[in-house]
Amino acid sequence: MSAIFDWARPDNIQPEPITLDIWRELTEEFCRLVEIANGDAVRCVSPAPVHQKAVHRLLTMFEAAAKRQMVDDPSTRLDAGHDIDVVLWELPRATIRRPDIALFECVPSEIRPMPARHLKIAAEVISPSHVKTDRLTKMSEYAAAGIPWYWLVSITDTRVSSIETYALDHGVGHYRLARILKPGTAFAVELPIRINVDWDQLTDLVL
Repeated sequence: MSAIFDWARPDNIQPEPITLDIWRELTEEFCRLVEIANGDAVRCVSPAPVHQKAVHRLLTMFEAAAKRQMVDDPSTRLDAGHDIDVVLWELPRATIRRPDIALFECVPSEIRPMPARHLKIAAEVISPSHVKTDRLTKMSEYAAAGIPWYWLVSITDTRVSSIETYALDHGVGHYRLARILKPGTAFAVELPIRINVDWDQLTDLVL
């Protein structure tokens, strides 16, 4: 008998919306498996190795950019991370997402999940099974939360083939395409801070 019959029971239906207070009381093991979309738990699929490697190599570039920015402007406190829980809004029903990569203002470690107002960039590496989510759902959610920049990273075979950068148009409340970076044609972005893109590090993502 298929395992689906063991799972599909009335007691496995989510009994109530997950609020921010409930989220903070849930086990880390559970929280690692889901995001919260308007109070509902949405299971996250484990990414493929090529996806994970792209995230980690881009994260290194984000971290280096944050360090350079803080040297140039000591009043700035920036950091970068991946799989950081970010609360986009709390009401009327909580939405908590976990961008693949985020550039953010440093905040005390006890402030979790991190409020979206501290993010400068949210970046998603597009997964084949989540194209609609990354291009439509998350893009509109991040814009509604006021995150100034959104990056969409595309992978072809075992390399990053393009990086689309979007800037939030506060007047209309959605993102506008700012620039498309591709291997051999673009090696840095200047906003919100200068981030150098090392395309050599974004190839051969599966050893």
